[in-house]
Amino acid sequence: MQAEAVYRRLRELIVAGAYPPGERLTEASVSAALAAGRTPIREALRRLESDGLVRGVGRGVVVRGFGTDELGHAHAVRAALEQLTARLAADRRREGRIAPAALTALERDAELLERVTADGDLDRAIELNRRFHRGVAELAGNPVALETLDRLWDRIVVSTRASLVPPERPDAVAEEHRRLLRAIAAGDAAAAGRVADEHARATGTVLE
Repeated sequence: MQAEAVYRRLRELIVAGAYPPGERLTEASVSAALAAGRTPIREALRRLESDGLVRGVGRGVVVRGFGTDELGHAHAVRAALEQLTARLAADRRREGRIAPAALTALERDAELLERVTADGDLDRAIELNRRFHRGVAELAGNPVALETLDRLWDRIVVSTRASLVPPERPDAVAEEHRRLLRAIAAGDAAAAGRVADEHARATGTVLE
């Protein structure tokens, strides 16, 4: 496997919970798991350390998780960034720079997320919830915000996956998603930003 493929696969495994926070990874163990050479593994681990997903320990790395205080800070940053991307998306919608089909796709994701959550498929719900929020960030047209959110979401998911249980407020979450989409569709940047900020902060409070 090439370094890029090793990096992407390891990142997927860490975010999916296959390697939980605190687990030590060595070049030898990753090589055996992925059938890859030491050089691309070494490069992939360096990139993951730069992403904040692992930290160097001796001859290997350890998967990083946010502590309680750090997690609170992470959700505060997430709320600020998602407020920004929601406002930008609404502005672009008002300016006619977002096609109706893009919003329709997000509405389908939100509806699918509601059904999956009701069915109790937590892993799929985590995936769809992240896809929904990433979709909003993509509509904002700000690649720096999108990249920063991607890295932040990775670490939040890694830090909270093991403690997640079926959502305590599924109906509220679904309604917040619908309100966010309505505000963006209406081109109301103030409302979109407010809903995104309140939603991220409420979710963060539940997960801390």
